Amino acid sequence: MDLQLRGRTALVLGATRGLGLACAEALAAEGVRVLLNGRDAEHGRATAARLPDAQFVGGDVARDGDRRAILDAATRLGSPDIVVTNAGGPPAGLFEETDLSMWRAAFETNIAGPLELVRALLPAMRQRGFGRVLNITSFVAKELYPNMSLSNSVRVGLTGAMGALAREVAHEGITVNGLLPGLMDTGALQRVIRDRMQRTGASEQAVRDAMASSVPARRLGTAADFGPLCAFLASPLAGYITGQNICIDGGLTKNVV
Repeated sequence: MDLQLRGRTALVLGATRGLGLACAEALAAEGVRVLLNGRDAEHGRATAARLPDAQFVGGDVARDGDRRAILDAATRLGSPDIVVTNAGGPPAGLFEETDLSMWRAAFETNIAGPLELVRALLPAMRQRGFGRVLNITSFVAKELYPNMSLSNSVRVGLTGAMGALAREVAHEGITVNGLLPGLMDTGALQRVIRDRMQRTGASEQAVRDAMASSVPARRLGTAADFGPLCAFLASPLAGYITGQNICIDGGLTKNVV
């Protein structure tokens, strides 16, 4: 299927590894020029070199100065039609184990950074009458997960803000949707696995097996399960889908709708 994306430009945050990279690869395969954001310049440039038409845009979305640099570079390189927000989730932990500095860091990385970048890119999308905002968050926006106090909170916060935006810009050809990964076998999940190993004394394999058995699909997800949906929602074919939060989780989330 031709997704009618050839010639578009996408800015993908946190795009040099994991699910962000899966989105970048899927978009690139459809002829999209991809601007890959990340903090590791050497790794980022090497990753961009593997894609057909890609540039690395360095910077940490949690920092004001870096956000401005990312926006300047993205505007110079192509004024994105598509923006995929993605940031590493906050560390696992109980509510009583978190302090104010951790809450502030989680807010800057997972809420303030994505919101500021999207807000700055909206005017150009409005001018073109086409825009796609895709937010990689987590299934915890629909069903809270144990020992994830910070993530449970900031994922819900960003989802609410982007849901409001979706209704404000739908008539202008701009859609805003959430991609909610479940237990995906990425570096982010590995941090959760290590935390659970420390708390329970279980081996890594035992923790992995328990997680996989909790998923109706009986396996952890992979990046390959994730990218195609990102590309579809970025396409003109998905123009009547907005304000939605779609789980890619093998049936893990038990919400009714």
